[in-house]
Amino acid sequence: MEFFDNHKSLYRTAFLLFVILTLFVAIIPAMNNQRNNAPLPEAQPLSPAAVKGKALFVSNGCVACHTQQVRNVEMDKKWGGRPGIAADYADNHRTDFWRNTATLMGTERTGPDLTDVGNRQPSLDWHLTHLFNPRIVAPASVMPAYPWLFEEKKEAGKKDVVVKIPDDYRVSGTVIVATPAALELVAYLQELKQIKLPDGTETPSFLYGKNAATAAADGAAAGAPDGTTLYANNCQSCHQQNGEGLKGAFPSLKDSKIVLDPTPLQFATIIMNGYDGRVSEGFGIMPAVGTNANLTAEEVTAIMNHERTSWGNNAPKVTVEQVRKFLEEIKTTTPAK
Repeated sequence: MEFFDNHKSLYRTAFLLFVILTLFVAIIPAMNNQRNNAPLPEAQPLSPAAVKGKALFVSNGCVACHTQQVRNVEMDKKWGGRPGIAADYADNHRTDFWRNTATLMGTERTGPDLTDVGNRQPSLDWHLTHLFNPRIVAPASVMPAYPWLFEEKKEAGKKDVVVKIPDDYRVSGTVIVATPAALELVAYLQELKQIKLPDGTETPSFLYGKNAATAAADGAAAGAPDGTTLYANNCQSCHQQNGEGLKGAFPSLKDSKIVLDPTPLQFATIIMNGYDGRVSEGFGIMPAVGTNANLTAEEVTAIMNHERTSWGNNAPKVTVEQVRKFLEEIKTTTPAK
């Protein structure tokens, strides 16, 4: 009992215990992780603009709603091509001496995971429009708008980046331009890309996939993906639920010659490899949605048929066999990267 009556001995013992626990629970495991894990060979450090954008990502509270971790469960498959591994975070460094905000894995997914958003949505136009007012591209979004990252001007300067938004969201006779902070934040988002594993490295599997009974219970027959859901997950944020896109930013799929083509090889190619054929018209570059999301022939077929038969479109449906042939032809004609 003398030990507990002597406050100096008690405090010294408690402090020593705290130091030992910190050493074995935090410091030694962290040093082992740093020694045993290295960045993947193709990983690139953030650009100076993206480093500033990362700080803005933190200061504007984006970390509260967006994770950066693809878990090894089937439901996370749409956020990346594989589950995350320790090497994905090995090149992150402290913000400064006092702040360790290097790894922004997050804890909540109020908004979508951003691990691979740079591949999933590389468009500068989309990100700027989304930051200015998320409801423009996603009407049901609960994300707040960030108008302080933009300026309203009567006329854009030569170096100004004009944000493509509908007339209803700005005062007539004005333009909305992105501030340097907005461009830095988008630079960070564009550089968030899941790195390919080295050749010969086995890709971790996603676990707990839906079986046939579960799929049937959800209203989808086994082997028959739901085109409406796939369109919503992969295409709707740009081309909109009504298929009409956004004027001057994302083209309409309604009455599109490519969508309605009787032999839609180009349509399938665009889904898999992306498209930059309308940049001269002011439209952004479409990402390689099919490749980035590892869409199967069945899933590509479902998306194509949804677009070919929605919004007044009335083209014949394609079959899985047709799409498989398209995908094989695309593989043989696409240059290796």
